[in-house]
Parts: sequence; C-alpha cells; structure tokens
Amino acid sequence: MKRPEILSPVGSMASLYAAIEGGCDAVYLAGKLFGARAFADNFSNEELIFAINYAHKYGVKVYVTTNTLVYDSEIPAFMSYIEFLHTNNVDAIIIQDIGMFDLVHKTFPDLEIHISTQMHIHNTEGAQMVESLGASRVVLARETPIDLVKKIRDNTKLELEIFVHGALCISYSGQCLMSSLIGGRSGNRGTCAQCCRQPYELYCNDLKISKDNYLLSTRDLCTIENIGELIDIGVDSLKIEGRMKRPEYVYLVTKLYRKAVDSYIETGKVNITEEEINELKKIFNRNYTKGFLFNTPNDKFMNTFRPNHVGIKVGNVIGVDKNRVKIRLLDDLNLNDGIRFVKSGYEDIGMNVQQMFQNGNKVTSARKNEVITILAKDPVEISAEVLKTTDYQQLKELDSIIQEQNRKVDVDIELEAKLGKNLSIKVSDGINTVEESSEYIVDSAMNKPTTVEDIKEKITRTGSTIYNVKNLKVINDENIFIPLKSLNDLRRTVLEKLEDLRISKPKNIDKQEYFIELHDFEHTEWKILNLSTYEDYNISMGSHYNEVIIPYNKSYDDYWIRYNIPRVQEHISERKGNVYVSDLGSVYKFKYKDMASSYFMNVTNAYSVALLHSLGVKRVCLSIEMNDYQIKTLIENYKSLFNKQPNLEVVVDTLPEAMVIKYDIFNGKYDSKNDYYLKDKFGNKFKVIRRDNLTVIFNYERMIKDNPEVYYELGVNALRYDK
Repeated sequence: MKRPEILSPVGSMASLYAAIEGGCDAVYLAGKLFGARAFADNFSNEELIFAINYAHKYGVKVYVTTNTLVYDSEIPAFMSYIEFLHTNNVDAIIIQDIGMFDLVHKTFPDLEIHISTQMHIHNTEGAQMVESLGASRVVLARETPIDLVKKIRDNTKLELEIFVHGALCISYSGQCLMSSLIGGRSGNRGTCAQCCRQPYELYCNDLKISKDNYLLSTRDLCTIENIGELIDIGVDSLKIEGRMKRPEYVYLVTKLYRKAVDSYIETGKVNITEEEINELKKIFNRNYTKGFLFNTPNDKFMNTFRPNHVGIKVGNVIGVDKNRVKIRLLDDLNLNDGIRFVKSGYEDIGMNVQQMFQNGNKVTSARKNEVITILAKDPVEISAEVLKTTDYQQLKELDSIIQEQNRKVDVDIELEAKLGKNLSIKVSDGINTVEESSEYIVDSAMNKPTTVEDIKEKITRTGSTIYNVKNLKVINDENIFIPLKSLNDLRRTVLEKLEDLRISKPKNIDKQEYFIELHDFEHTEWKILNLSTYEDYNISMGSHYNEVIIPYNKSYDDYWIRYNIPRVQEHISERKGNVYVSDLGSVYKFKYKDMASSYFMNVTNAYSVALLHSLGVKRVCLSIEMNDYQIKTLIENYKSLFNKQPNLEVVVDTLPEAMVIKYDIFNGKYDSKNDYYLKDKFGNKFKVIRRDNLTVIFNYERMIKDNPEVYYELGVNALRYDK
C-alpha cells in the first residue's frame, strides 16, 4: 500500500515551520509574483532560497505556485523567475497557464511541473492531454468524484493530487470570472475578492424565494475520515488548503492528516477521534462537507447562513441585564477566548472574553454546564447561541509546540573501531550516505576500556541537531580505548557533511531552445454568432454571419454550423460535425475534428495561442479579461516569435458567464419557463440558469465593445456576438 504525500499550505515563514513540525511531506508556497494567493504574505527571493533549504533539511519537498495567467509583457520576468526557482532546487512548480506550461517544459525539460486545479482538469481526457504534453502531476478539480478519480488513476501515469481539507471554491476553479467582472480583481490573476462569500438573494420572476443570505458560500472540506478510500485507489498527494490561514491552523490540520494516513497504512483504519475533529473545528470551520469528491448531498454542501468561521457551540444566552449577559455553557470557556453571539434575524456580535463572573466572583475559566456572566459592549438577545471562534489555550499550546521544532530526521549509523585502524563512521538518511574517518587510531585500553555502551551513548547524542539515530551498528575489537572527544567530533563532522548534502547548492540547469510547428493563417474579417439555444438557429438563417455556434442538441448539415461542447464534462462523448471547445479534455477528444476554442480556455498570451494551434485548434478565442493593449501586444509577439499569422477570435458582445457551479442552487426546483436571478447588496441582478446539470450565473450587465471592427486592424480574424 502506497503512502500518499501530505501536502501543506504555506503563506508565511511561520507557517513553513508549522507545516514541517506537523509532519508534512511537502509544502506549496508562492513568491511575490505569479501566485494565485496574492494577498498571502508570500516569500521574497531570498526567503524562497531559505525556505527551500530549510525544508530540504527535513526531507520536505517544496512546490512553488506560479499559477496565474500571464500576459505577453510579463513573460520575460516570468521565465527569469522560473529559472531562479529551478537553479535553487525547487522540487516542482505549479502552473495554470497552458502557454507558460509549454514554454517552461520545453525550455527546462528536467523541471517538474504540476498542473494547477486552475487549469480545469476534470476528466480523463484532460489528464491524458497534460500527460502527453509532459506534466508530472495534475491537481484535479475539486468537483471530481472519487469514481472518476479512480478512472483517471487507471488511465494515466500522472501523479494525482487531491484537495482533502479547507475552503472550497463554489465555481469550478479557473472558470470563475465573477470577481474580475464585478471589481476588476481576477481570480485567474491571484486577486479574487471572494464574491461568493457575500450576501445574495434568489428571485424567481421578481419574487424572492430564498430564506438565507449567503447562497454561494460553501462549507469547508473535511475528508479526514475517508482518507483510506483515497489511499486505496492510489492518490499520490493529499492537499490541504490554507495559505491565508494562521500557522496554528497549518500545524494542527497537517498533524491530524499525518496521523490519519499513518494509522490507515499501519492498521487499515483511520484512527481519528471525535475530540480531534472538535479541535479542527475550533481552529477554523464553516461547518464541514465531504464535497463532491465523496458525492455529498446537495443540502450538505453549503453554509448559506453565514460565510465565516463558526467555531464550536459553547453555550446559550439565558439572560440579559443591560450589558451583563448570562450564559449556560455547553463546553469549557476561558479568558481571552473569542466568542460570537448568533441568532437568526440579527447581525452576529463577536468579542474576546476579558472578564467572566460566577456567583459575582471573577473567574478565569468555567466548565460545561456551569452558568457564567460576561460583559458585552453591544446588545445581545436572549436565547442567542454562543460560538467559540478562538480557543486561546489551544492557540497557545499549538504555538509552543511549533516553536520547539522537535521534528527529527532518522539516520542509520555504522561505526568501526578496530585496533590499529583509524576510527571511522558511516551515516545514511536513506538517500545520502557519508563516510568519515578520524585521525585517531584505535589503541588498546591501558585502564578502563571504551565499551559499546559508551560508544552508543556518544554517537546517539544528537539532541542539538535535527537527526535521530534509528539504527546504530558498532563494529569493534575488545579492550579498546577511544577518547570521548574523538567520538563527539566524528559524530559532529559526519552529520554536518550529511546536512550539506541535504541542502543542495545552486545548480547548473539544462536550458533548451523553444520550438513549435505552426500553420500560417490568412487574415479574415469574420463575424461569429453564438446562440444560447438551438431553437434560435432558424432566426440566424440568411444573416450576415460567417459562422453560427449552437449547443449540441440537434444535428444540422450546414457547413457554417459549429457545435458548442459544454466546458464541464466528466465523461466526454463523441460528437459529429465541427466543434467549439472549452477545456483541454475536449481538445484531446476532438483532435481530428475542425476545432475552435472559447474564451473559457483562458488564453492571454502568444504561447497559449501557439500551443492550441499546434494541437489542432484552428481558431482561438482570447480571454475576455484582456484589454485592447494586451490583445495588440499578444498579436505582435506571436508574429515576432513565430513569423506567422494567428487565427484569433474576440468576443465583442456578450452577457458573460461569471460562474459555472456543480451545486444546484435551486435544490431540484428549477423550471426553465421562469426567470431567475441573484440580487447582491448593491441591487445588481445576476441571471441564473440550470444547464447540463450545472448552475450558471451570468454577470449583471452585458459586455459590449465599442467600434469592434478595430480588432480587425489589430490582426484579429473573427468577432463573436452572443445572442
């Protein structure tokens, strides 16, 4: 049975120490640029070098996220950064951008690349595509069910990485434009504003039909009790979300998943107690779900009541006298704990417990079933629930453990002490082996001989180092004498040399010239009509459009028809005719057809265009997140790099799809005859439909380009109009 990797999130140096102390096998982190968590502390280049070396001392791998979309003007800086990481021994980089993936892989062929969940790999064909292009690992979409994970495992040799704990995106990753469309903060560029955690109301034909406010706010993922199922199907890496979380969170989650994996490997059971789950809840939770990974029912996936940390329930308000609040406890409470008063219909009230009374006396702690009184500045209602959102003692204890840094690296040592020969030692960590000899020549004992016990006591004295002597073999003659200083010096020297091997120095890297074969396209001035329903097709007959894109619901023989393949397909079926694709799985499936690609492919640079053209995509639609200058720069760069004309499409009139969601916001009560929309706190109305068993949320306003014909002058071949 293969032991999967525990992969922990690191958003700061403190979290790096916490993850390693918690028992992780690998960490993922970001530098100051190109990471999808731009608002984490992240690492300077100097800090990255330190982090890589520090982790490698403990045998922990480091994966750096370079998983934003990249514009042409940024490519030189991006590649310089990748070369810096590769030179300084990063174990892998994580990439979303398909063009940068191809450029990096061909330029640095021995650098390991992991495919980010932002690349939207959610089917077998998508995994097979990135495998054929040279990826080492794929981080599957969080929506991928376990039976499909197994199918992908059985049909590729890729390493599979699965999210197992932490916050969930409600939209398919890489397919969410809501933050970008509303406020210009792109999730594809690492600056998501978390629009999904804001309040919304659901309306049907202008009648409000929702009860709760946070209709897009998911629960947190927690699969710790099901880890055995992932181990059984051969998942390679178990990924914990949380680069924005505090170090204590990183430590505790890592530690408990470490325990879950080790207990299952050793006993066939996940040995996690209810008390330990409770500790997880205290550190952070929005209520838990097993997610789409384990086919969670629709009503167990969301926390629509509130979007923030709910902690654990510790009591109920049983009396209020002005600012004095009487609470009956259901769990322990201590001074400095953070609590929140919660009651349906009014705003939550949060505070830290600074004073606590029992029978008129000040106390520092209280226990379950006891009644206490605290002072609250804001008005609290009777019968409100009391949630503990910060456990002061828990954080204090976890911080103390992290600071101790007691993690050890097991080594095997063999010491030889033979009369007339130099004292020698050999140490191995399972990968590296170091041999060292002392200048001291072993002599006969004149008085008290040096025993094996004496040798073992000195050689295993590694307390000031990161090493633990797991196995010690002593090869010795009888009645010998060894100065204790010689033993100490030899142990110290050999362990220092071992550490030097574990911390690799900057290396020379294999750098290759990028090459790709491309077709030269003629310049055209086409107009494309994209229809939302195939019933609209007859309306378009005889129009001035060069091509019509329709959903694949009905087959037409007209040459100007292109069928729109859904961008989410866990199982891709064969289709007739020319196709319009939106994910790499479809590109792989329909590689022998006449293909064009939609803006959901997130193409923002010349290398992405080139890769798709080389894979058989004859016309490439650019991302709607690009501005005119970026489009102009892309075309100029493409022509300069490849001396060819690309075949590009730009969307000039559309109601953009802001999110595509696996969760059914209608709970099975959707009726296509009705008009539905979400209304935000500013009064904006977002159209919502069900399509292909998915929820699709549109932006609240159309995106219309003024004077669209200017794109022909820039070198674009086709303009797309959405009906």
